Amino acid sequence: MRDDAAAGKRASPSGRVSGRAQRARASFAARYGPWALVAGGTDGIGAAFARELAARGLNLVLVARRSELLQSFARELGERYPIRLLPLSLDLATPEGLSALFALTGEIEIGLLVSNAALSPIGEFLDHLDSTHERLIDLNCRAPALLAWRLGRGMAERGRGGIIFLSSMAGFQGTALTAHYAASKAYVRVLAEGLWKELRPRGVDVLACNAGLVRTPTLLRENPREGGLLAAPLMESDRVVFETLRALGRRATVIPGRTNRISSWIVTRLLPRKAAIALFSSGTRAMYRDGYRPSPPR
Repeated sequence: MRDDAAAGKRASPSGRVSGRAQRARASFAARYGPWALVAGGTDGIGAAFARELAARGLNLVLVARRSELLQSFARELGERYPIRLLPLSLDLATPEGLSALFALTGEIEIGLLVSNAALSPIGEFLDHLDSTHERLIDLNCRAPALLAWRLGRGMAERGRGGIIFLSSMAGFQGTALTAHYAASKAYVRVLAEGLWKELRPRGVDVLACNAGLVRTPTLLRENPREGGLLAAPLMESDRVVFETLRALGRRATVIPGRTNRISSWIVTRLLPRKAAIALFSSGTRAMYRDGYRPSPPR
C-alpha cells in the first residue's frame, strides 16, 4: 500500500490539512483501522507509533506494564487527537496478561498490530538469572507470536490489516553481551518473513522493522558510548516510524536509516560470518565498557 506520511503532515497556509492528506489518512484508516494495538506503547518507538497512528485517525489500544506512565500518555493523546483510547496495564510476558488482553479486546476490530514490547538485558549470557532468560523468551518471542496468531486471524477473515514486528539489526548475527536478545530478534524477523508470505494473499500486510540504535529512554538510561567501526548515528523514533509505515505493504522487512542499510549490506554481504560476529561484538563491548545495567521491559 502507498504511504503518504509526508502528505499526512502537510497543511495548507491556513493550518488546515490538505485534501490530499485527508485522502491519505482515510485510505490508511480504511486499510488498517478502525483500531490499532501498540504493545509497549508508552515511550520511545512505541510512543512514536502511537502518536503517528493517532494522527492518521486510528483508535488505539495501548498496552504496557507501567500504569502511571501509560495513563499519562493516554491522556496526552486524548487531549491532542479525536480518537478513542483503551490503555491497558498488563504484563504480556505472562499467560494471564495475554489472556486478559484478548478478553478485554475481544469485541474490538483491531486492524493493525505493532508488537514493540521487549526485554533487552545487557551482559554475559551466563551471568543473567534463569528467570531473566525465561522472561525474555516469553516477552520477546511468545507474546509476539500469540498476538499475531490471535489478531491475525481476525484480519485474515476481514481480508485486510497489518502486523508490524519490531526486530533489530542485532538479529542479523550473534552479538556478545546481547546474545539472547539478538537471538529473539532473529526469531521475530524470520517469523515476520514467513507470515508476510502466508498472509499476503489474504489481505494482511506483515513487516519486520529491523531498527539500529534509536534515541529512546531505554537506550539513554544505559548511557552507552560510541560503538566503533560501522556504528551508525542514533536515529530518532519518529524517523523509524515514518520509514516503517512507508514500507508496510511493500516488503517483508525494512531497515530504517540509510547508514544502517549500508552497514547491514557490508556485514551480511561482504564480511565472513565470523568477522561480522566479531565486529558487532567488539562494538557492543565498546559501547558498554563503562558498565551496564539490565533494562526494564517496555
